[in-house]
Amino acid sequence: MARPTSREAQFSSTLPASVRGVDRRSLLRGAIGAGALFGGAALLGACGSDTEPSASGGASAAAGPVKFGMNEAKGSGPAYERLAAMAAAYATKAGVEVTQNAVDHNTFQESINTYLQGTPDDVFTWFAGYRMAQFAENQLISDISDVWPIDGLSDAFKKSATAPDGKQYFVPVSYYPWAVFHRKSVFEKNGWTQPTTLDELNALMKDMQGKKITPFAFAAKDAWAPMGTFDILNMRLNGYDFHMELCQGKQKWDSAEVKNVFSTWATLLPYHQENSLGRTWQEAATSMANEECGMYLLGTFVVDGVPPEAQDDLDFFTFPTLDAAIGNDALDAPIDGFCVSAASDNQDAGKAFIKWLGSAEAADAGNNAASAPFIAANAGASTAKYGELQKKSAEVVQNAKSIAQFLDRDTNADLANTVITASLQEFIKNPSDIDGITASIQQQAASILG
Repeated sequence: MARPTSREAQFSSTLPASVRGVDRRSLLRGAIGAGALFGGAALLGACGSDTEPSASGGASAAAGPVKFGMNEAKGSGPAYERLAAMAAAYATKAGVEVTQNAVDHNTFQESINTYLQGTPDDVFTWFAGYRMAQFAENQLISDISDVWPIDGLSDAFKKSATAPDGKQYFVPVSYYPWAVFHRKSVFEKNGWTQPTTLDELNALMKDMQGKKITPFAFAAKDAWAPMGTFDILNMRLNGYDFHMELCQGKQKWDSAEVKNVFSTWATLLPYHQENSLGRTWQEAATSMANEECGMYLLGTFVVDGVPPEAQDDLDFFTFPTLDAAIGNDALDAPIDGFCVSAASDNQDAGKAFIKWLGSAEAADAGNNAASAPFIAANAGASTAKYGELQKKSAEVVQNAKSIAQFLDRDTNADLANTVITASLQEFIKNPSDIDGITASIQQQAASILG
């Protein structure tokens, strides 16, 4: 993508709160429903899917054949299974062909700008946040305001789909928190408890090392993965507002506050798996599942990298407090969903498909076909396949005071993909050059953001 124009340079300061971070109380009220939280066997009240399409957000008279770009490779696991099943269910329901273009996650994400400016599929998987709004600003995705409201999606989710021009460009399907995952049986066997402070975390990590267990699984071959560690350390040390202002170019990457984040990270790196630059997140998840590592900071999608027999043994905790004045009630909780490509010549069919993808019926089709469910954004979706992990994930998001999307979703795409990813990998290789790394990021951020 070309360097931002002057209009784009001002873009970060104009983003509404709904794009910068979704209000967690209204989001969870819409997704879960009053009084339904963890009071029974199901997290949400299940809703049948026998309604007519027009009542449930399903296919309309404009339904037609569509091409569906999926950010999961065929056979890659539950995430692919869910997307493929949703596409197949719509094809059957609407009586149309849905051509699936399944691409591995990293390739899809790293090539998205070229993809959207070439000959993209009609509908494609994407995320809420700055990058969705940036694509709207650059007219790479279509205004889909006419598909809203979508039954079962709350106003908070609609806000997450809204760009600064007040129009909707995105349909949410699921969300998940980032947290520290571990196997319950390993903690129980070793008498470990979930830490809530830095002192407790340090004691736990040292005990793990003493028992020949690497405290943290870690992967950096997936260039985006280390962003989760930066996000959480920045929010724990400097607070949510500072983190979002940094993403928007209102704070400096070479400031004392950001340098402190990297300094703190440097003290934690010896407790992480070595050679992370050659390891995928799935391989790191397997290391935790195999009890080679004690913990893993990742999103709830970690279950996709854990063998089915170990999934029920997973538990998690939010990253501990590092500054008592700031606490630990901020987290990343990205929202996933879909957009319609502006370059598509099949706009009506794309809109019919994307509206159905936001329905409870679509969420149920995906979860019923997958070995692990996602946490559905639609309040009417069945929770029959939810385990304790999914229920706890929703509870953690509800109790969070502040919610970020993720670093590569909360800031400019060029800055995230061409500067920050490389800089974080450079830091992992050479954690002593904090001054040089932060100065380089700031110089390029100033050029990109203005």
